[in-house]
Amino acid sequence: MAIRVANAPCSWGVLEFGFGTAYTYAQVLAEMRETGYEGTELGDWGFLPTEPRRLRQVLEEHGLELVGAFVPVAFARPEAHEEGVDQALKVARLMAEAVGEHPFVVLSDDNGKDPRRTQRAGRITPEDGLSPAQWEIFAEGVQRVAEAVRRETGLRVVFHHHCAGYVEAPWEVEELLRRTDPALLGLCLDTGHYRYGGGDPLDALRRFGDRVWHVHFKDHDPRVAQKAREQGWDYFTAVRHGVFCELGKGDVPFPAIVNELQRMGYQGWIVVEQDVLPGMGSPKESARRNRAYLRSLGL
Repeated sequence: MAIRVANAPCSWGVLEFGFGTAYTYAQVLAEMRETGYEGTELGDWGFLPTEPRRLRQVLEEHGLELVGAFVPVAFARPEAHEEGVDQALKVARLMAEAVGEHPFVVLSDDNGKDPRRTQRAGRITPEDGLSPAQWEIFAEGVQRVAEAVRRETGLRVVFHHHCAGYVEAPWEVEELLRRTDPALLGLCLDTGHYRYGGGDPLDALRRFGDRVWHVHFKDHDPRVAQKAREQGWDYFTAVRHGVFCELGKGDVPFPAIVNELQRMGYQGWIVVEQDVLPGMGSPKESARRNRAYLRSLGL
């Protein structure tokens, strides 16, 4: 298939961090479709229906495809691995029964739980990272979950690097990919998180292209990022101040990224993620502007 454009419930404030949202799933899906998107991610467990037939019905009613689901796991703690397998399988089984094997399980660290990483998001140094022994535990957990999901449901698994987690900086993304099986685990490249984490997302696409199975489009405001560094803001404060701005208003080079995706022959979804929290404006209008921007790039 050609590149297609989806959105996600997080653009309406439905985030795993529990910021809260006043929107029902019916309103979110209706506004998503009205503003020009073809697909959605699942959002937090329980936001969309968790009974497969009902989930399929709701998606069909709104003319949207299900493209994936975010599953955070505290991979640095070995005692969390078994629960991580259970959570990922719960989500994978729902998606597989509802729509088939094409959506992704989007694994991530249990972001925002480690105080140091949360405080230093956007300015991580090697000293803030995992030790070799900790990396072995982390990668083993990711691999274990990916294997279980593929074996039991047939769904593919990607890992989402994320600020305020243990895989944020470019060298951390590279380390995780080096330690995991490329046949089992792909990368969900998030342009905004990669940029705030200190990297160039276009360079990431060129370096890790064969592992990029899923793409999140998020922009990055360098002025907010600089202020966050100067004032020592933690991750959540930076998000509330709009470090992830609307597409085309920051410094992520989307025209070049779209060209590179097309050059690579990428045939998958681009998922817009805006992180519009309560009090940050209208998610619907933001979604509309983001979709218009992507159309200007030929998407």
